[in-house]
Amino acid sequence: MTSFNVTEWWQFLCAAACCNMVFWTLAAAAVRQRRSHLPADIYALSRSQLLLSGIYVFGCAYRSAFPLYDVGRIALFDSSLSSIVLGRSVATLAELSFVAQWALMLHHCAVKSGKSTVRVIALTLVPLIALAELSCWYAVITTANLGQVFEAILWTVTGTLAVIGMWLLVPVSDGLQRRMLLTWGIAGAAYVVFMCCYDVPMYWARWMSDQAHPRQFLGLIQGLLDAAQRRVVSYRWSDWRGEIAWMSLYFSVAVWASISLVSVSIRETRAALAPKAIRPAAPRQALRWLLPLRPFGRGGKRR
Repeated sequence: MTSFNVTEWWQFLCAAACCNMVFWTLAAAAVRQRRSHLPADIYALSRSQLLLSGIYVFGCAYRSAFPLYDVGRIALFDSSLSSIVLGRSVATLAELSFVAQWALMLHHCAVKSGKSTVRVIALTLVPLIALAELSCWYAVITTANLGQVFEAILWTVTGTLAVIGMWLLVPVSDGLQRRMLLTWGIAGAAYVVFMCCYDVPMYWARWMSDQAHPRQFLGLIQGLLDAAQRRVVSYRWSDWRGEIAWMSLYFSVAVWASISLVSVSIRETRAALAPKAIRPAAPRQALRWLLPLRPFGRGGKRR
């Protein structure tokens, strides 16, 4: 592969980031427009989801513009914005916000349905990812890939628990919520398979390579200074090959899932408040399913 291929990949990331910011802005407009139609608790839920999603969306946009391979100290640009420490800090905040969205959604559904098991799952997600972030920071600072092995395993466990929570909620859900739980559950199961078959083995192979070719790992202060100052600019496909698959999915599909949590929290309430006797025709229902951010109409009122 040539440097042109890496440039094309970066252009894809930037294009996806621009689209994602537009989608989030539409979601924000929908929340603002429907404020008067939402019960106070659902509006608070939607605002929380919107804020957490915004942190994740714009954090991913920054990381798409300035991609980094943290442990390898590889960047596309020799800029202070490509600092490994800065990029990892943004990633930590964004990832904690992302998993907090799923915890919030599961907790809300668990309280509404009375599923105590799902509530317990919801409460474990953020602590697990906080531990994963610490493992990642250990890898970034010391350059020892063992930290990324533990990080990937913790993300896999977290994804598995989230999927279990969603499937437990499916039998007690209906309408849009049921469809979205099924969709998220299937996508989450695919994520777990991807992690088990690709991410975890990749980081394990890197750790085994570290063991086969012993080298000196960095200490805390030395590693922080190194991560803050050193970066190797590279457009070689071989340097980025291991990062491209997960980063491409992470900065596109994962962001869409984040935004969908905002729109679904609004539309679920809209359906619940709609008069039971007045139901839209099937074609219109299908259109609304395809366009979850479609506004109510003029002035935010139902047509």
